[in-house]
Amino acid sequence: MDVATITTPAVLILLGPPGAGKGTQARMLEDKFGLVQLSTGDLLREAVAAGTEAGLAAKAVMEAGDLVSDEIVIAILRDRMAQSDCAKGVILDGFPRTTVQAEALDGLLASNGQKINAAISLEVEDAEMVIRISGRYTCAGCGEGYHDQFKIPAEEGKCDKCGHTEFKRRADDNAETVASRLQAYHAQTAPLITYYDGQGVLKRTNAMGKIEHIASDLERIVSETMN
Repeated sequence: MDVATITTPAVLILLGPPGAGKGTQARMLEDKFGLVQLSTGDLLREAVAAGTEAGLAAKAVMEAGDLVSDEIVIAILRDRMAQSDCAKGVILDGFPRTTVQAEALDGLLASNGQKINAAISLEVEDAEMVIRISGRYTCAGCGEGYHDQFKIPAEEGKCDKCGHTEFKRRADDNAETVASRLQAYHAQTAPLITYYDGQGVLKRTNAMGKIEHIASDLERIVSETMN
């Protein structure tokens, strides 16, 4: 498929619990199709740093110790999707998290003449998440993800992507916090599977296998939905 022939920017959503591999797979799809991966956390930090109107609003809320509203997140997302590097489309990682956010996203896309091409659910087993989450770490230089068992650097202690030699682990990537995070996912985010299934855009993939096998399946799904 020639992605250059796409006229309307694609919108893909990756769904899955913590540790399902959304970030890793999003970056691979980004490289393959010329899309831009957008995660809520990164969007907020970038908007605050840039001093945009929505970013300043988010900064004030965060400094007050409150949660950033869906309205502000949507405004930041609108600004980011309007930038030239998103011309071919975006991969949303970590947003929406609730059906209320999904409905707000639908409104944003409709105003831009866009639609969701696919909401892809990475299907995993909860028990496996403990192993996955406790073993993952990232390059401190470029953010490339690794795992003690499933994805180690080709050269020990050196990032495959940028050559950096420092790595970091999230403090909450431990067995004690996994259960509560999975519980929150099932309560708040899993209903999105039903929501997008009702819209006819839900796709499912078994995310329990090897990274390259999952990536191949996702590439097939994306190719089909972007045609």
